[in-house]
Amino acid sequence: MLGFIVRRLIAMALTIWAVSFVSFTIIQLPPGDYLTSYMAELSAAGDRIDPATIEALRRQYGLDDPFIIQYFKWIGGVLHGDFGNSFEWSAPVTDLIWGRLGNSVLVEGLAILVMWLVALPIGIYAAVRKYSLGDYLATIGGFIGLAIPNFLFALVLMYFWYIYFGQTLGGLYSPDLQGTPWDLERILDFLAHAWAPVLVLSTAGTAQLIRVMRANLLDELTKPYVTTARSKGLPEWRAILKYPVRVALNPLVSTIGWLLPTLVSSSVVVSVVMNLPTSGPLLLRSLTTQDMYLAGAIIMLLGVLTVIGTLISDLILAWIDPRIRYGGR
Repeated sequence: MLGFIVRRLIAMALTIWAVSFVSFTIIQLPPGDYLTSYMAELSAAGDRIDPATIEALRRQYGLDDPFIIQYFKWIGGVLHGDFGNSFEWSAPVTDLIWGRLGNSVLVEGLAILVMWLVALPIGIYAAVRKYSLGDYLATIGGFIGLAIPNFLFALVLMYFWYIYFGQTLGGLYSPDLQGTPWDLERILDFLAHAWAPVLVLSTAGTAQLIRVMRANLLDELTKPYVTTARSKGLPEWRAILKYPVRVALNPLVSTIGWLLPTLVSSSVVVSVVMNLPTSGPLLLRSLTTQDMYLAGAIIMLLGVLTVIGTLISDLILAWIDPRIRYGGR
């Protein structure tokens, strides 16, 4: 296992380097750069553009340098914890990201927790009680959850909440508690606001996990080792939870690597609709304005989350299923 972890860590380092290069390349693909977008905005507003000023800014930001020079300057700063300065915000990228990234981790982490806590028991029940009323209800709920887009669910929820309760759903904190230190009052205020985005973000994922868990467990319940466990006199709940459920979890555990990055990317529209101070709208804005250092830092962090999640998935898989060994061992 130690050798497996070491090999994975080496592969992680190489993968993160590749992710940094690809992310920096992707944000350079659209024609022009941040100053091009900035000039277009000034022209649309009717302001006069001084070409000498634009050229001075281009030299100041290093936008005239070849691509590979710009990349090595950026990655060299990243290795020292400096992600550069945002062109649009005129502020260090780290200062812009960390606050919003913390909100994203809180909201999407709660959404993942709700997804697993709700989906696993329902999926197990639907498989064990196949074709029962509960199974049909779980199936109908799963199809509805998968069919309704998250942003549409957010709009409907906000509309009915305002109609029946006269309050608007949006944000994560009350205005008077924004930026204050974390204490019991702020935690309760966060939970009072966070339930709506957590519900919206976890709905589709919960429905998908229910369907996957039900299908996997149905395949395992018919296998001989389950019959053997029952023939030994094990209680039904123990025979199911100890063996087939453990094996049925494999496909779900293998998705941990992309689960959090997917939630972050899929919550962009939801965050805009519900006015959430998360990293999604910041990423969208940085891509729109071609703010390459800000966009590159967020994309790279998403890639790092994916790589770390993949390592966690591999370790959990090796723990819950002894048959899984790296390199066949």
